Amino acid sequence: MASTVLATGFEALDRQLPGGGWPFPALIEFLMDRCGLGEIGLLVPALRELQRRAGSERPGMLAWINPPYIPYAPGLAQRGLELRRQIVTGPLTAVETLWTMEQALRSGACAAVLAWADAASTQSLRRLKLAAFEGGSLGVLFRSPHQRTQASPANLRLSLNVTGEQLQIELVKVQGGARQREVKLPRDLSGGS
Repeated sequence: MASTVLATGFEALDRQLPGGGWPFPALIEFLMDRCGLGEIGLLVPALRELQRRAGSERPGMLAWINPPYIPYAPGLAQRGLELRRQIVTGPLTAVETLWTMEQALRSGACAAVLAWADAASTQSLRRLKLAAFEGGSLGVLFRSPHQRTQASPANLRLSLNVTGEQLQIELVKVQGGARQREVKLPRDLSGGS
């Protein structure tokens, strides 16, 4: 599958990313000290677009691997995500999470795979990136900011923090380069297109 981009739905962020959006297919890492900072809101416009693009030949499933909380179905539906195309696993170990993510990415059935696992070797990350390209999927791995110093083959690494009513996005690693290293968005990301 040829590389392309998916608009993030947030013009300020799109302006800083090569090509004007999330790389696709790709492995993206979100580094954050806790959940609920706005990370899912950042992804919703792209997830919605991936489901829209899916046709009869490709199911366009969205896999949630080892999420810290069960995704809130009414909220997903309100944001335009098709509930019949959601797969959610229960709690898994780090090893099980990475294996499941790799299989889901490689399968070609998932448009995007979101997974939560702090521990991941550089070799595991390489396997995830390769699986994303083989399956033509978007892989998003949520990890602790303590993993920031670990080398990563991910196409994009973002560090998220909240200050007051703003979501601070630090572009830790951007293949192809970024114009700026930091982007600030309103914490309420429901305005994403």
